[in-house]
Amino acid sequence: MNRNFAELIEQKKSGGELSEEEISWWIDGLVSGSIPDYQTSAMLMAIYFRGMNAHETSWLTHCISTSGDVIDLSSLKGVKCDKHSSGGVADTVSIPLIAIAASCGAVMPKMSGRGLGHSGGTIDKLESIPGFDVNLTPLAFMEIVNRLGGAIMAQTGDVAVADKKLYALRDVTATVDSVPLIASSIMGKKLASGADVIVLDVKWGSGAFMSSESEAIELAKTMVGIGEDNGKTTVAYVTDMNEPLGNAVGNALEIVEAVQVLKGHGPAKLVDVILTLCDEILMQSGIVQKREDARTMAMNAIANGNALQRFADIVRAQGGDPAFIDRPEVLPQAAVRLPVYAPRSGFVTSIDAKGIGLAAMHLGAGRRTKEDVIDLAVGLVLDVKTGDTVTATHQIATVYARTDDDARTCEQEILGAIVVGQAPVPRWQTVVAKISRADGVVTYERS
Repeated sequence: MNRNFAELIEQKKSGGELSEEEISWWIDGLVSGSIPDYQTSAMLMAIYFRGMNAHETSWLTHCISTSGDVIDLSSLKGVKCDKHSSGGVADTVSIPLIAIAASCGAVMPKMSGRGLGHSGGTIDKLESIPGFDVNLTPLAFMEIVNRLGGAIMAQTGDVAVADKKLYALRDVTATVDSVPLIASSIMGKKLASGADVIVLDVKWGSGAFMSSESEAIELAKTMVGIGEDNGKTTVAYVTDMNEPLGNAVGNALEIVEAVQVLKGHGPAKLVDVILTLCDEILMQSGIVQKREDARTMAMNAIANGNALQRFADIVRAQGGDPAFIDRPEVLPQAAVRLPVYAPRSGFVTSIDAKGIGLAAMHLGAGRRTKEDVIDLAVGLVLDVKTGDTVTATHQIATVYARTDDDARTCEQEILGAIVVGQAPVPRWQTVVAKISRADGVVTYERS
């Protein structure tokens, strides 16, 4: 373009709309280096304060998605489905979900990331399985998905290159929490991953990126609009993250919990989210037409052992040893186990999900920075949910640590995150809303 980029910054700073050509110029220049970081930082701040309309956001996402490799899934048979969570604590959804959906006939080529801060990552969890290979070649990945219906591999460094540069700048310029920038970051990677259907799990609450329900709904609506504008069937569910979703927080511990789900013994809230997303995947794949039929099919796959067997098959295909399914002691083990007891009798009035996630991170289960090396064995397992009645002798958690000092420190963090009061409180609603597009309009259905 025959313009100075500073003029484009001024245009957005004044509340103007950026054209497709202008956004393309910006992202191309960001990737090539012809537009310096300080100017992109200024543009990000202008967007943070002035926002972007739906068309601008969709086109920014398109540019991000095509800024690196775009995964070609055409060799896979059937409707290709992808699932994304906006992140949280004890969110072990992807691992059992893929096994259940694949055992029901869905096609689930999943590319996942690593954890950062209080939020865990699917790839880290899978790496606690002895021999499990998350760095598959594209050919091996496709072969496993075609044969078994699902596989999980680490995101490659060459997908959505612009997003990596944008996120690094957002992180140091206080522009992370902008809906257009969050939505374009998430959906840019999803569009580049090549699936036909995208099912989103957008969290809200103390352990989520979006602290309020209304913010999560706004983000979900924006992402559904982006996906549909870019030719992808996209559905979002807004779910609760005011307390940890499952009970286990920590990599090997969450693998054990994923197996419990597949054996029919998983925590109710975790299972609720898994089955809700699986229902949608089976319907969007054309395997069933009605939600109740999808739910019956998924629950049967768990009850008859097909989902667990499919998980074992996927583990074996990716080089892992499925012996841990019946012998969890072969997974990485922490040397110290410390029970944590309720400080008093009463009702669990709140469990700060972020506080619990940080407690596990401080043990070594998570990363403060992307360069940190994590400990796959450590973490914690909760024994209570909000609304439960406890006594002073009631065990509310178990800490899995490397040292006694680490365990005692984590114990205090857990006691600081779990509030026991004298009045009963209602339990959190797990699935809050569904957002989809019908006849060109993004619709909102409250659960």
